[in-house]
Amino acid sequence: MTNSKKNLLFIMNDLRCGGAEKSLISLLQTIDYRKYSVDLFLFQHRGIFLNQIPKAVNLLEEPHYYKYFDMPFSEVVKSCFNKNGIRILFLRVLVSLYYLLDKNSARAEQKSWKILRYALKRLTKEYDVAIGYLEKTPNYFCVDKVTAKRKIGYVLNDYVKLKMDPSVDKNYFEVLDFIVVDSKPSWDIIVHQFPNFQHKFKIIQSIISTDSIQSLANEQVADFPDGFSVISIGRLAYQKGYDLALEAMQIAMQKASFNWIILGEGQEKRELQEKIATLGLGHRIFFLGIKENHYSYLKKADLFLHTARFEGYGIVIQEAKILNKAILLTDFNTATHHIEHEKNGYICSMKVDDIAASIVRLVSDTSIRMQFQKQLASSFYGTENEIENFYTLIDSES
Repeated sequence: MTNSKKNLLFIMNDLRCGGAEKSLISLLQTIDYRKYSVDLFLFQHRGIFLNQIPKAVNLLEEPHYYKYFDMPFSEVVKSCFNKNGIRILFLRVLVSLYYLLDKNSARAEQKSWKILRYALKRLTKEYDVAIGYLEKTPNYFCVDKVTAKRKIGYVLNDYVKLKMDPSVDKNYFEVLDFIVVDSKPSWDIIVHQFPNFQHKFKIIQSIISTDSIQSLANEQVADFPDGFSVISIGRLAYQKGYDLALEAMQIAMQKASFNWIILGEGQEKRELQEKIATLGLGHRIFFLGIKENHYSYLKKADLFLHTARFEGYGIVIQEAKILNKAILLTDFNTATHHIEHEKNGYICSMKVDDIAASIVRLVSDTSIRMQFQKQLASSFYGTENEIENFYTLIDSES
């Protein structure tokens, strides 16, 4: 009997904590495996979401040489003694030069692909649909290293704020059949950058299951500090604005009594910890790392704070809404897509004094928090039906 299932391939960097990774896992957990056969290609088999990959998904082997492009250079030198190793070392040197010459990591990743691709083999299997599930490397691999009847790319961040190079992506967007973004603001941004490809850009929101989130949120939490708690969740990176939040905390903690809980890891962690120690706030600010189930921490907190400089869809904000949390956002590009100011949440400017004053107000005013929570509870924020838009995209003939 002929297998009538469509063969799909998803391509992603890894499954470390992040909105895009979480979005992919939710999509994989929603797909109808009676109709689709799914392979998953990860450049590295790592991340807290690895054990959440559905059993029906076939996880392909990790590309052997990719690890040499994501480890300290001194370790690469020690590992590359054979003939092929010298070739990889040479390619790694060239890739490193791109990152040295361009301090913008997004652009460096874009430009260095033309070197990195020589270290990665082409996949031998042919697919009905191949999907690069993130801007840059996954999209480029999808175009250059996969044979498929249809190819789809994803851009899940603010293209302009990342300061990416459109001239690099133009060549790949020409080949891709569709490019998916996850919100109307993101669509507006990318269409402005690539007006000739407007017909290719499609909006599919990240899939968020309310039942799953509410169920997981009921799990017990052991390491949660006592007292009123403000929580922030996300990568410790410039984009997420933790430096702004910390400066605001220095002011706000002098005027109100509360703790700040941070769930996440990233390149700015050491700098943030050192500044916290200097300010003498270590007893009120808690780094709890990455949690596989962060929903239980989010549910237990009193206020969700997100001080991003820019955002894509912002899955964690939607999760906070599902759990009816009082929410404070800075006025990043998609903030009003998530919150109606002073109706179901609060939006302030990115000025430190304004962030601090907004924190103090929401910590001190129980009635406004209850108003936000009541408004959120009266609405439904799940996006399970977005799977139908995904099916339409991969099954359409044109």
